[in-house]
Amino acid sequence: MMRLWFIALVLIAAVGPARAADRLNVVASFSILGDFVRNVAGDRVAVTTLVGPDGDAHVYTPTPVDAKRMADAKLVFVNGLGFEGWMSRLAKSAGSKADIVTATTGITPLKLGSHADPHAWQSVANAKIYVANIRDALVAADSANAETFKSNANAYLAQLDALDREVREAVAKIPEGRRKVISTHDAFGYFASAYGIEFIAPLGVSTESEASARDVARIITQIRSAKIPAVFMENITDPRLMGRISAETGARVGGTLYSDSLTGEKGDSPTYIEMVRHNIKALTSALSQ
Repeated sequence: MMRLWFIALVLIAAVGPARAADRLNVVASFSILGDFVRNVAGDRVAVTTLVGPDGDAHVYTPTPVDAKRMADAKLVFVNGLGFEGWMSRLAKSAGSKADIVTATTGITPLKLGSHADPHAWQSVANAKIYVANIRDALVAADSANAETFKSNANAYLAQLDALDREVREAVAKIPEGRRKVISTHDAFGYFASAYGIEFIAPLGVSTESEASARDVARIITQIRSAKIPAVFMENITDPRLMGRISAETGARVGGTLYSDSLTGEKGDSPTYIEMVRHNIKALTSALSQ
């Protein structure tokens, strides 16, 4: 009997790694895209994300480990629209033969200054296009698991449909004249276009540095003249300055809005759906009162 158990354990040990090795290796460029890929791929694919939670894909510097991941991948999912300026150099240095899948294919880009705005995922309708592109690429690369990918994608698309309705219903409850905020974020153009909340840049304030008392005075004037009901400014870390904005204008000071990255598992926004829910809750809380 002991001999039979030993043989069974050897067989399990041999089969397990073989199955793991058979899984398709894919890479996603950043955390939000990685979440989309995992929802479609399920456990049939080994998914690696290069720029992880709380990382900034705009300014990311790839590592030798990333080059190894690229070299081992069959597919590499990227956002495109100029978001990952470092990706072509990484693929070249890795000698990667992976197929590069641009998840934003089919999306009509908005402008951000003189360039395309890469933050297309901020519209849930666009997120559905990402998912469809991911599904189609996985099906083409691994036809044996095609039905699983299609089924997973359908289930996730249904969740995104529900999320889109949730956001629209929440915005509809905000009085029309109050649907505007000042924010140092420049990542919410697609959200604004899809859902009708206006994001206004603070006058004369750089997002790269801490706002000064003089900057705050300008913002207060801007809030009063444009009758802006809420402020989301993460580059003002001094609570006294934020308190002054609120006291002198009556504008509510909002919390954190997540734009380019998910948080870790213990954070507010570990998945795309939770990120969108967090942002709409922060916005409606600030604008509805």
